[in-house]
Amino acid sequence: MKTQAFNPYLPSYEYIPDAEPRVFGDRVYIYGSHDRFNGKGFCELNYVCWSAPLDDLGSWRYEGEIYNKFQEPLCDGDHRALPAPDAIQGPDGRYYLYYAFDYFGVISVAVCDTPAGKYQFYGYVHHSDGTLLGRKEGDGTQFDPGIFVDDDGRVYLYSGFAPRRSFWEQLSLPVPAMSGGMVTELMPDMLTVKNGSRMLIPGVEDGSGTEFEGHEFFEASSMRKTGERYYLIYSSIKSHELCYAVSAYPDRDFSYGGTIVSNGDVGLDDRDEEEALNYTGNTHGSLVEINGQWYVFYHRQTNRHMYSRQGCAEKIRILADGSIPQVEMTSCGLNAGPLQGREKYEARIACNLLSREGSLQYAEGISVSEVHPYFTQDGEDRENHPDQHIANMTDGSIAGFKYFDLDFPARIGIRYRGKGTGAFCVSTDIGGVPLVRIEVNPAEAWTELWAEITAEVKGVYPLYIEYQGEGAVDLIGFEIQ
Repeated sequence: MKTQAFNPYLPSYEYIPDAEPRVFGDRVYIYGSHDRFNGKGFCELNYVCWSAPLDDLGSWRYEGEIYNKFQEPLCDGDHRALPAPDAIQGPDGRYYLYYAFDYFGVISVAVCDTPAGKYQFYGYVHHSDGTLLGRKEGDGTQFDPGIFVDDDGRVYLYSGFAPRRSFWEQLSLPVPAMSGGMVTELMPDMLTVKNGSRMLIPGVEDGSGTEFEGHEFFEASSMRKTGERYYLIYSSIKSHELCYAVSAYPDRDFSYGGTIVSNGDVGLDDRDEEEALNYTGNTHGSLVEINGQWYVFYHRQTNRHMYSRQGCAEKIRILADGSIPQVEMTSCGLNAGPLQGREKYEARIACNLLSREGSLQYAEGISVSEVHPYFTQDGEDRENHPDQHIANMTDGSIAGFKYFDLDFPARIGIRYRGKGTGAFCVSTDIGGVPLVRIEVNPAEAWTELWAEITAEVKGVYPLYIEYQGEGAVDLIGFEIQ
């Protein structure tokens, strides 16, 4: 029997953002950076890999550590970061891992004979004269590499970093000559530059008046191809959205396509950032086709800051005209369909989370007030703390779960703890008429309360759990019987 698949799709203790999904053989592999629970910075841990069988996307297997930061020659201490990587099978059959180490502005490459084995440092992407790409005058900033081998065997590297001009001014650095998304063709050795870099998508300083205005390139390049179309996926200057550009060529003539996913559902139904349905922050990911179905992988934020991110995925559609309609965040993205209506569920799979004041963007300088709920876990030990939950639900806080195949009347049980006195109200609409109201009182330990849902509800619906009352409570899960 296949396992139900949830978002986030990896275990509750695992924080793997920036996912590049790749199908090798009969499994899909995830290559991403590795955040620490309640970390103090991005990408603090070493690269690990997870994989799942193509016919059971709810059964993820830990492949182990595949690359250690101390294998990188530039590494001078554990304080260094291993930002978002990408991996591809090269023309020689080996697997190549590309990464931009700790913001040094150059691209490193590691190699392995298997998709998830122990990678070994291979070298730096460089010009034919030996100068590292990113160190020659005119080179753009090398960051978040995406690697692509076309059907004809030609190899293309996509990269770039394009913050606002003020970012460089604060660091007393010149704005790079190339500030946007760019492509560089490589030789078959996977290291040597064949043709110089070319701009594909403008950054925010060059986007005014172009079709990319408002969704200019920021970071997170990733290339995919289907049919005769090339799709360059990237994180826009808005940060919370993955966008795409499309072309008939891998190295020129890209046109803006649209937003594929936002980690606050911004843009859907004309929703603006102040109406986001989740706490937003940066995102990074890409597309993969599995058994004829395309998916987008992205990530969400936890712990009231930017540094503990978790991977999510959603089904997408690529239409006949090449467009990709924006999809919403769900709790069941990799599942074959909606979740079973009678089962036990963890609160951590909530795809919407709001306070009575709405949500906000996690970013430097943003103050998160005491009214806001958040995802977290008890303790810092990884495998021994599968207790991720929603903490600090204050009056008006809402956790939303999408979607379930419901068949009510039924019983529902909610597990909570906290000092609050009030009630959990369960409904199928945000702010809708409650199907049931479950009274709660202060409880130091996790406590389960049950109630009968007498209303008749049949079909595919979301569920929203809202706390109404004084104080604050934590929600760890619920069960429908």
